Amino acid sequence: MNHKSSGLRAVVATAALVLLSPLAVQAQNIAVVNGKAVPKTRVDALIKSAVKPGQPVPPELEARARDVVVMQEIFTQEAERRGLAATPEYKAQMELARSRVLMEQLRADFEKKNPVTEAEAKAEYEKVKGEAGTGVEYHARHILVEKEEDAKALIAQLQKGANFEELAKKNSKDPGSAQNGGDLDWAAPNSYVPEFSTAMTKLKKGEMTSEPVKSQFGYHIIKLEDTRESKFPEFEEVKPQIQQRLTQVKQQKFMEDLRSKAKTDYKFSQQQ
Repeated sequence: MNHKSSGLRAVVATAALVLLSPLAVQAQNIAVVNGKAVPKTRVDALIKSAVKPGQPVPPELEARARDVVVMQEIFTQEAERRGLAATPEYKAQMELARSRVLMEQLRADFEKKNPVTEAEAKAEYEKVKGEAGTGVEYHARHILVEKEEDAKALIAQLQKGANFEELAKKNSKDPGSAQNGGDLDWAAPNSYVPEFSTAMTKLKKGEMTSEPVKSQFGYHIIKLEDTRESKFPEFEEVKPQIQQRLTQVKQQKFMEDLRSKAKTDYKFSQQQ
């Protein structure tokens, strides 16, 4: 290969780079509005605010985001043309927006640098588990009616062998359990109003209240299906909630520390 051909190739390559460079810049923009480029980063930021991390971005969402960003540029240019960017109202709103964005960035930066560790999450789990202790859960059914005499009539039918589930489906006024034969599933006693839980906890497996139980909802006939020791959820089941709570606790302490260290003559009206 001679020097002339080598030099020619270098010239061609340089020319190609010059010609292609505008295309690379264009790829970073989604449009040009009145001679001003609209960067794709605006679309990316808008989508990021609407989609949770790790989730796929639907094509229609990206298309909609592009539409929104271009329309925003059109409106923004018109507002600037009218001199609205120089008004006191605009400057005050921009200062508020600046504060909000920087505060969010500060929180995100703190969370990134101070993540909740596995050890911290497990320690909190054991603490909550210890405070919860153990207890008993009850699996009950009930029939709810408005009048005491109706409840007594149903109890009489049940004592003669009528099917509890069938009577619940036909007569119970509780929309949440009637179609399931009055089934209330497993729950702790404190999940119910006091009158109901008091009567329920006195029953043995398979027993039914012999008298109507009055509460703010009406009159109940309660049947106890079974009892069991309450089971505390496994660590992995509640780990995300624990991590979220601890993150909030850390951020709250961080903000309180910043406030206490700040030199200001302002007197806060209440704890923030």
